[in-house]
Amino acid sequence: MLRFSILVFTSVLFAFLPAWGNEKQDNNKKKPIKALLVTGGCCHDYDRQKLILTQGISARADVEWTIVHQGGSTTNTKIPLYENPDWAKGFDVVVHNECFADVKDLAWVETILKPHREGLPAVLIHCSMHCYRTGTDKWFEFTGVQSPNHGPHYGYTVKNLQKNHPIMKGFGDTWEVGKGELYHTVKVWPRAVPLAEAPKKADGQPQVCIWTNEYGKGKVFATTIGHYNETMVDPTYLDTVTKGLLWSVGRTDETDFRKTNEKTNNEIKALANIAIKIKPEPAKPSQ
Repeated sequence: MLRFSILVFTSVLFAFLPAWGNEKQDNNKKKPIKALLVTGGCCHDYDRQKLILTQGISARADVEWTIVHQGGSTTNTKIPLYENPDWAKGFDVVVHNECFADVKDLAWVETILKPHREGLPAVLIHCSMHCYRTGTDKWFEFTGVQSPNHGPHYGYTVKNLQKNHPIMKGFGDTWEVGKGELYHTVKVWPRAVPLAEAPKKADGQPQVCIWTNEYGKGKVFATTIGHYNETMVDPTYLDTVTKGLLWSVGRTDETDFRKTNEKTNNEIKALANIAIKIKPEPAKPSQ
């Protein structure tokens, strides 16, 4: 059974997922990846998604998590985490699964971008592509793909564009998203590499939905897929996001990724509707 413990301190949750089993530590074994998950904001079930992402990824790779869930359900909150210019210090990678479209302070956004531009890897999930719309391209240069909006909620087929890429191996030619919210994309930055696309409902035009980007010295993996919990618990989704995280930190050896069994997959799927007992404190909207 998955091991998962959470320590709560105000609105910050620290989640530690230890090694699987009680075997003695191998001195030659790679150290676990120290990951920070930043989550919160509008329009999504972040209470459950933080469990799905952390437990789902740690079932597949050696990752230790710190979870920061702040911002309530607003779109314009400057979360306390980013008040500290050293907010990302000590982490190997940051997973952004947040939704704050109406935070428009350029100096604030620069505090978020600076560590990534200087080399800190990032994983961007869904609404992170719709965050921090300052009227400039600063955030989109980081994400690598610009998305202004999304279409209706519907199922769609994701087409694999890079079958030999380490992230997309094992994905298959296509993947069916039974319940989704496809983001529309209008620009792909020069250092971004599309890995998968899906057809826009209105006209069938392909929309990039999985990709990598290079931002300054940092590597970025991103996907606009992930609105619904039912999508996020799908083993194909978690396999892909895990491989994206591993790619971002330079761990692309096949031994860095472990396949999950049916029992583990079912445990993760159960998180889509799990009862939530701990809720983050709502943050005050920025002035």
